[in-house]
Amino acid sequence: MPAANIAAEAPGTIATLLSFGLVGFGSLALLEKFIPVIPSYVLFMLLGMTVPDGSGLGLAILVTTIGSAAGALGWFSLGWLLGPQRAARIVERYGKYVFLKPSFYEKMTNSYRNNHFWVTLTGQVIPTVRIYLALPAGVLRLDPRSFTVATAVGTFLWNTPFLCLGYALRGTPYNPVHVGFWASVILFIAEGSIILFFSLRRKRHASQS
Repeated sequence: MPAANIAAEAPGTIATLLSFGLVGFGSLALLEKFIPVIPSYVLFMLLGMTVPDGSGLGLAILVTTIGSAAGALGWFSLGWLLGPQRAARIVERYGKYVFLKPSFYEKMTNSYRNNHFWVTLTGQVIPTVRIYLALPAGVLRLDPRSFTVATAVGTFLWNTPFLCLGYALRGTPYNPVHVGFWASVILFIAEGSIILFFSLRRKRHASQS
């Protein structure tokens, strides 16, 4: 299906933003961090399907990485301003409306007992976690520079495969929802394998020392 037709058949708000080109791409990547109505893997594959050429794909990766990172920084800033007590109260009262349970929020907060940079980076390639992890990071007032770099790298690693998949599937009958789901599963398994490898390696070195 031609890129123009894909954009025209997208849901109303998405189609409107797509009409603004790269600005729309960045805006959708930012809004996806606050309004997780459509799974990100579907959104980014849809965006990839509307990219006209290879150079446009590179720019799409760049602007969506910036947009996603900006959205994460928005959550980070909110957490920084609220502080631990107010953030916990708000999550307790309103979290259910945005799929953020208090127990999940607590788990994300506790995850920062380990290496902050790697927790932020890997969190950006885990569904749901990638949206809300920045909130406890802000509450804990982590180093903004390290957080920004880790977030940018993580969002690049998440957005790029789905944008490229969408670009590669232009003109094919494959359903982006199904393809994106299995791609996210594969990405999650690969990430889990890498984390497990380094965790076992660290434990082995610790036992030998």
